[in-house]
Amino acid sequence: MSNLRNKVQLIGNVGNDPEMTVLESGKKVIRFSLATNENYRNTKGEKVQSTHWHNMVAWNKTAEIIEKYAGKGKEIAIEGKLTSRSYETKEGEKRYITEVIVSEVLLLGAKNENKAA
Repeated sequence: MSNLRNKVQLIGNVGNDPEMTVLESGKKVIRFSLATNENYRNTKGEKVQSTHWHNMVAWNKTAEIIEKYAGKGKEIAIEGKLTSRSYETKEGEKRYITEVIVSEVLLLGAKNENKAA
């Protein structure tokens, strides 16, 4: 069971057009949000949909695939791991963020839904 440590699998819709950055070293990194939905019935029997937003980060070849094929609204499945970090804003405030580092991506939905080239 050691291969199950820190493993995340999500299916959702890309929330914004992914933003690619090429670092000085030549490595590529892409960041985007992913929305996942949960449907359930409340105590009154009414159907409720809850949306959760996740911060995603992908590197190199995976980043290139996401940039080319996974635009805003595209349904994708990802596998990766959770990571947390902190940073300081320009105003000096310390912020904390949890991200999913994407190791694999699967494009879902109809083929004609792919982002136009």
